[in-house]
Amino acid sequence: MRKYSIIILILAPFFVKAQLPARDYTNAVLWQQTSGEYKALCFQAYNFARLSLKEALWADTSKKPKCVIVDIDETVLDNSPFQGHEIKKGLSYNPADWTEWTNLSKADTVPGALAFLKFAVSKNIETFYLSNRDEKDYSATLKNLQQFGFPYADDAHLLVSKGTSNKEPRRQKIAETHNILMLCGDNLSDFSNIFYRENKNTTEQVNANQTLFGVKYIVLPNPMYGDWEKPLYKGDNLNDKEKAKQRLERLKSY
Repeated sequence: MRKYSIIILILAPFFVKAQLPARDYTNAVLWQQTSGEYKALCFQAYNFARLSLKEALWADTSKKPKCVIVDIDETVLDNSPFQGHEIKKGLSYNPADWTEWTNLSKADTVPGALAFLKFAVSKNIETFYLSNRDEKDYSATLKNLQQFGFPYADDAHLLVSKGTSNKEPRRQKIAETHNILMLCGDNLSDFSNIFYRENKNTTEQVNANQTLFGVKYIVLPNPMYGDWEKPLYKGDNLNDKEKAKQRLERLKSY
């Protein structure tokens, strides 16, 4: 009996770790890091973006300079190593860890992103990087973009969050001086304010604007995190265990 007790004590930490709520995200992160399907979807998005940008350029009659707006995280830079780091620590998200990660300026490029933006440059189209990263992440973010040679990676074209995750005011600021031909992002609120609201189910808005996807709105795959998860939860100040329980309860079955 004592022999089995010792084995249980040795293995107990592994069983506990396996049950951590953060482990819910393991498959999502592995899919982004290892699957050919992830890369294929990114290439598909940016290949279609190139075709749609040609069409938009042909139809454009504006006198303003032309531009595309891109989100950064999971749109042009891949942060899956950070997500993997958090899972191994048994966490979903730690702000201090995120700052540590961004300061490294080591995020790799999302497949197809750099080639697409270089194509836009060849058509005399500027790029604005519209991110909800904090101001404290600004310098490291710029360094990360510049080391890969992303076009227009400069102070005039990088707009980070200044106290709000709502990107609409920043989009409107860009629209004052430029004609926005296309927006690329992994989150619906990267495209329009109609998709922005806390705890909002965006299915109706997507259905109503379906003709814009693949034309003016280019969506990149991100199974790891996003606003889509917010409507899943009921209650305030939920911990990871409570969120994991509600995620399980929301699954459709038969």
